[in-house]
Amino acid sequence: MLSSLIMKILGIETSCDETACAVVANGNTLLSNVVFSSIDQHVAYGGVVPEIAARSHIEAMTPVIKQALSDAKCSWGDIDGIAVTYGAGLGGSLLIGVITARTLAISKQLPLYACNHVEGHIYANFLTSGATPAVNDYKMRGEQPEFPMLGVIVSGGHTQLVLWKDHFDYQLLGRTRDDAVGEAFDKVAKIIGLPYPGGPSISQKAKQGNANSYELPKAKLSNPYEFSYSGLKTAVLRLAQKEVGEDYSFPSFKLAERLSDAQKANIAASFQRIAIETLVDKAALAYEEYQPRSVVIGGGVASSQELRKQLSERLPLPISYPDARLCTDNAAMIATLGCFQAAQKRPTADPYSLSIQPNLSM
Repeated sequence: MLSSLIMKILGIETSCDETACAVVANGNTLLSNVVFSSIDQHVAYGGVVPEIAARSHIEAMTPVIKQALSDAKCSWGDIDGIAVTYGAGLGGSLLIGVITARTLAISKQLPLYACNHVEGHIYANFLTSGATPAVNDYKMRGEQPEFPMLGVIVSGGHTQLVLWKDHFDYQLLGRTRDDAVGEAFDKVAKIIGLPYPGGPSISQKAKQGNANSYELPKAKLSNPYEFSYSGLKTAVLRLAQKEVGEDYSFPSFKLAERLSDAQKANIAASFQRIAIETLVDKAALAYEEYQPRSVVIGGGVASSQELRKQLSERLPLPISYPDARLCTDNAAMIATLGCFQAAQKRPTADPYSLSIQPNLSM
């Protein structure tokens, strides 16, 4: 538990294409959450271009920090520490955020907390209230999750099942061997001609299709908690080639123009069903084995209504989901994680030497 003393942490998140800053009090109260995304600049390329993302962070960083402080109704004198994502993520993007946080920690004489981006996604679930007009419309959980806690982390870069016994005491049960689930959504969307990012595009298209139109495979792995989405992605490619009457040598980039709208909708719906079922199957298995007191989800795919629906149907305990704006990359989750690092008296980072770790894992 955090002490009753009010502690405010400013978080900075720049692991990919979002420049984000937020202020959180006591690990449960959101005061501000500002996100500037450069996604519009990446759509034409079908994915994030690292150099474009890094340049956007440089341009947006100062205005985003100023807005976060203004929305939180705080001055620098009210801030008790700075939390920053130092991994995992794109090297150039992480570098802008970490250099900014280091500079502020030194100039403002504040402690610096280095945060793991993947852990941060789970800590968005510890926010239970918003205390300023800027965040009054956020839908918050009624109460913080209890330990032991099963975390389902699902994003464009990560797919993991993690069991937490307590804060910072966790066991990684399994992760993806290849594509993350969000990455698979992006690649399948590209195959059938839907725009980037793939998650929202496929979800929208799937509403027009029949989820049982096609039978697609689920990977069978020796570790029941590990994931693999490369086979499912390839199966969709072969299915699309078959649907247009071509063999495996037909180029994937020519499929979209040959597929009918109905075929695209049915492929999207069938893929989404199997991709989400794969996640839920393993989450349900972990729940049965470990009997956690709470289950939480984090990451961009956590905003999927299909995932929330299937989890709620399959698990025997009520699940509270964070606001969709707290599922995609944001700094509120990083500021919250920083609050708990401070409360648990975790070691602070050296602002003169903290370096980025693009391949940081849990």
